[in-house]
Amino acid sequence: MAHIYLTDTEGREATIDIIAGNSLMQTITDAGFDDLLAICGGMCSCATCHVYIDEGQLAQLSQMNEDEQELLSLSDYQQDNSRLSCQLRMSDALDGLRVTIAPAD
Repeated sequence: MAHIYLTDTEGREATIDIIAGNSLMQTITDAGFDDLLAICGGMCSCATCHVYIDEGQLAQLSQMNEDEQELLSLSDYQQDNSRLSCQLRMSDALDGLRVTIAPAD
């Protein structure tokens, strides 16, 4: 089974199995990580599912749309490798993806 490597806001690391087709947000919250707030439930309207992707793996992901860019631009913690986890669909091709949960605004 494919998996991701997740670092939470406390710096704890975990390996999480993924289900192809689920969002990264679902994957993280289903694994019990409460520091990914995901308040809007994946509607791309709040940016509380903000994560950092390992910079060497960004090219593996789908392109960011305008809504995602706008929401991330409002974050005090935006970085070049920021993404909203609700906008990323998991697939076996993303096996080994390294993700860090961003601090909450």
